[in-house]
Amino acid sequence: MKVMVCLKQVPHQDAKLDVNADGTWIQEDNIKFEINSYDTYALEEALRIKDADGDTEVVVVSIGPDRVTQALRTALGMGADRAVHVNDDEAVSSDSLGIAKVLAAVAKEEGPDLVFTGLMTDDGNWSAVPPMLAELMDVPSATGVLHTEGANGSLQVERELEGGAVEVVELPKPCLAAIQTGANQVRYASLKGIMQAKKKPIDVKSAGDLGVSGVGSAGAKVTIDKIAPPPKGDSAEILSGSTDEVVSGLVGKIKELGLL
Repeated sequence: MKVMVCLKQVPHQDAKLDVNADGTWIQEDNIKFEINSYDTYALEEALRIKDADGDTEVVVVSIGPDRVTQALRTALGMGADRAVHVNDDEAVSSDSLGIAKVLAAVAKEEGPDLVFTGLMTDDGNWSAVPPMLAELMDVPSATGVLHTEGANGSLQVERELEGGAVEVVELPKPCLAAIQTGANQVRYASLKGIMQAKKKPIDVKSAGDLGVSGVGSAGAKVTIDKIAPPPKGDSAEILSGSTDEVVSGLVGKIKELGLL
């Protein structure tokens, strides 16, 4: 069986983010990047299938510039077998639909039985790519997945609904599952795994290699005109005085709001 896991490299959660000069995105120079947190759970879910079935191959796929190699090597160090890196400026500048088209082209070449993605990305939070990808692949899918269990010709998943409810769905293979955070305990890359990862293949492709056209900023249906940090409020009240006076004042304010 083959499992394809889609990864995105995003700014590190502790990175200090500044808006770039033209106000269309963040300044990416001199900040650290990491694997999107949702995607680490998707990778772990795939690796658990591999642990249970040694014949399973886990292929990680990512779209991005040269720095994405670091994220792919981390995934290989965790236990993935090989990686596909779509390193193409046109593909990188795509909107969600363009990204889904590129991933669908990779899936067409790979022919996976299962495709795992994270539910969303830490930087975009749109949750748009997984269902688009499933539609382009013409396979059934489920989002918000908390648990997967494989059967011979299907994948049974538990997915999170509003209000804490859980829905159990059985998906015939091939299929796609978008994994929710907290679905499992993500492993770390071991020293042995990191050393082995150096020898594992990373296949670098462009959109042209995959036969994909009409992606990138020119083909985007959705564009970002401007981003900005939230405006600072001017209604904050600073409490001053001794510690007892500040505490007393704070308690009074809380009581005024009816929270105590």
